[in-house]
This record gives sequence, structure tokens and C-alpha cells, in this order.
Amino acid sequence: MVQSITPKQLAERLKTEDSSSLQLLDVREPWEVEICALPGVTTIPMQQIPQRIAELSTELETICICHHGGRSLQVGHYLQQQGLEKITNLDGGMDAWARTVDPTVALY
Repeated sequence: MVQSITPKQLAERLKTEDSSSLQLLDVREPWEVEICALPGVTTIPMQQIPQRIAELSTELETICICHHGGRSLQVGHYLQQQGLEKITNLDGGMDAWARTVDPTVALY
């Protein structure tokens, strides 16, 4: 089962934890990432995950991010099926981040 985290919980973790313990994986398309993205994300569009999975650390907790949380949840399930264990999905995605954490983040 993929764990979940709210935008507010993630924001708190990013403030209080060493960010090197987390791998932020944004699975949106490049045009979406150009509109808004969290600092320090690894961007791999959902369709490229199978070919690029080796780019991901198996040691770090991976926080999967997309626009509303649906694509990232699917990617999270796929990553778990491939043997990655520390997978968390950002509930509500970047849309929820913009609405609850950082209103300066563009909505689309």
C-alpha cells in the first residue's frame, strides 16, 4: 500500500528534516513542471518511469507528485511492484500544495 502525505505535512517535513533523506519525484509532463514545481524535484514523466526507474534511489523515501495526486499514486503502486519500498504519494498534488501551503504557486 502506498502511504500518503498532505501538502502541509510535506511542507513541515521539508522545513524540519534533512532534505537529502527524501526524493521528490514529479511525474507530470514537462509543460506542467514549467508552470509550477517544488524545488529540488526529480522530474520523470509518468510514461517514462519504466525506462528511467534506475535513476531513482532505492534507499531514500520517494514522494510522488503530480497535478492532483492520481498519476503519482499510480506511479507509486508501480514503483512498489518494482521493489521500491519507501513510497509516499502527495495527496492532492501540486494543486493542493498551491491551495493549502503556497498560494504563490501557479494553478492550472
